Amino acid sequence: MYMKLRRRAAHRVPLTISAVLAVCATLATGPSHPVPADATAADPTIQAARVMENLGRGVVAVRSSSTQVLVSWRLLGLDPEGIGFNVYRSTGGGAYTKLNAGVLTGGTNYQDSTADLTRSNSYRVAPVVGGQEQAPSGAFTLTANHSVEPVVRVPLRSGGPVKFVWVGDLDGDGEYDYVVDRQTSPQKLEAYSGDGDFLWDVDLGPNSQNQDNIEPGSSAIDLGHWDGVTVYDFDSDGRAEVAVRIADGVRFGDGTTWTHADDSRQFMAVLDGRTGALRNWSAVPTTYLGDGPMAARLGVAYLNGTTPSLVAYMKNRRADGAFNLMMGAWKFDGDSLDRQWTWERGNQDAPDGHNTRAIDVNGDGTDEVAEIGFVLNGNGSLRYSMGPGGIIHGDRFHLADMDPDRPGLEGYGVQQDNPSGLLEYYYDAANGSVIWKHNGGPADVGRGMAGDVDPRFPGMEVWSFSGLYNAPTNRLTEPNTSLSPWPQLGLWWDGDLTMELLNSGKIEKWDPARPTASGSLPRLVSTWNHGAVTAAQGGPTLVGDILGDWREEAVYTNASHNELIIFSTDRPTNTRLYTLAHNPAYRNAMTFKGYMQSHHVDYFLGAGMAKPPRPDITYAGGGSAAVTAATSARPTGSRR
Repeated sequence: MYMKLRRRAAHRVPLTISAVLAVCATLATGPSHPVPADATAADPTIQAARVMENLGRGVVAVRSSSTQVLVSWRLLGLDPEGIGFNVYRSTGGGAYTKLNAGVLTGGTNYQDSTADLTRSNSYRVAPVVGGQEQAPSGAFTLTANHSVEPVVRVPLRSGGPVKFVWVGDLDGDGEYDYVVDRQTSPQKLEAYSGDGDFLWDVDLGPNSQNQDNIEPGSSAIDLGHWDGVTVYDFDSDGRAEVAVRIADGVRFGDGTTWTHADDSRQFMAVLDGRTGALRNWSAVPTTYLGDGPMAARLGVAYLNGTTPSLVAYMKNRRADGAFNLMMGAWKFDGDSLDRQWTWERGNQDAPDGHNTRAIDVNGDGTDEVAEIGFVLNGNGSLRYSMGPGGIIHGDRFHLADMDPDRPGLEGYGVQQDNPSGLLEYYYDAANGSVIWKHNGGPADVGRGMAGDVDPRFPGMEVWSFSGLYNAPTNRLTEPNTSLSPWPQLGLWWDGDLTMELLNSGKIEKWDPARPTASGSLPRLVSTWNHGAVTAAQGGPTLVGDILGDWREEAVYTNASHNELIIFSTDRPTNTRLYTLAHNPAYRNAMTFKGYMQSHHVDYFLGAGMAKPPRPDITYAGGGSAAVTAATSARPTGSRR
């Protein structure tokens, strides 16, 4: 399953949540001087582990054939080495019966071939540590005579089209709940439990009615590459909040309304995930207010390496057609929402694009905030810009461990009409130095992907429309033909370690040995066969590891927009990996939208990979033992 482990994670002393938050109180304000761009993990200061979600097992069951059910669950980031599992089934509400003869220590999934599928079947798992069975997880119920489909269906209220879905544990039970937008006029946000129980809505008011994708209204969300919303447990109390950029006329989940005389004034707000009520707010700086409201892209970064911050990318357009760019960070401690810093581009040569990523680019334990052509340190200072090296604006870029034999992370980006003719480039993520690049333009390269899709070559492949290249060697391994993988999205689905492809509602498997004589890629799933419709930009509303084992889910709606259709794999696997949602880089990536991009972990995930190191995390809300996180208060289940 893995090659021999090449790297070891640094040893950390486990800390209680109170100790973590004590350290955070010191670190939250940031250093009094800018962090040097070459700062490393050699600093002798002890750093607390990163506080992440205290997730449950995320049990999910899908009917994989007329006689079989695939049951899948999470391996958590802090589960002890050698943990095993027993799988239990309850038929028609009866007693739970263990299905497996011996403790399961391989992939965290199980194929049930003995169920009476004319009746409802509930599944749960119990961890086994040191030969002792622990408390069982929450249950997932597969309804009687359920359709054969790799799908979990979550009901929604009737409403307008949905562009994006966010997940977070709104109620603190260890399982993900859903926040969805409604592209109506005015726009709305709605929150639902994991079962689909409606929780609350927010009306974004009259200033969301201007839905221009370049210069939207001051409270408009999810237009073009803007979102203006993200969901995360910002105060590390075990329950997620909803962050949203607001303006005059926004009505919160408790019925109160935000008012301000100037419709262009904007504020960052944190809402209670359980009720949608306003917890607190902070004014967006007015530096560029004379040019109107600022559109925003929001996400999460651990700027101090320990606790999450809200980060924002914000722009508006001047009368001469140029854009003002401001980025900022805020910290929510459960009471106040305080701005940590802002960075203004001004006349600096710092090229931006349509995506933001937050990841530890230099391995010192703290996150940086990355755009396609520059990176900010955790204190808001400019770490590096690739603009002076000839990089300009582009649509998409990726940061990942693309070369497992090279220290650190690498980046890959594409360009839009670069006057030098530059099409795509591959670089060192820590310092921005270009390793290789391809010219041939100028051209608007609208798509670019990175992932391991060819097991014949070590490391990841990167590709746009110039052919498929092995990233570590810059070797052209596949010319651009009708059989080439399309550079839209990737996801892990079928259980091997190479990445599958997701575009225009199709999950496909690229085969470097030429898949079929007809010239088409082997199709694993056609989402429209299960009633799904693509959202804006021809994609899903969310891709992420939100249920079951380490494979990813793709979330769509039906044509009536009153149901989430969550595609969850029906393929068994022996590969065991801890949930991607407990990988710091991956979970950060899930909080950003922009032009939707694939998420990456901070280790190499692909053919021939080493066993990934244990993540340096602790659980939010006081959780410290991984096994206790296995329990879940409420069952989840598909509705059809």
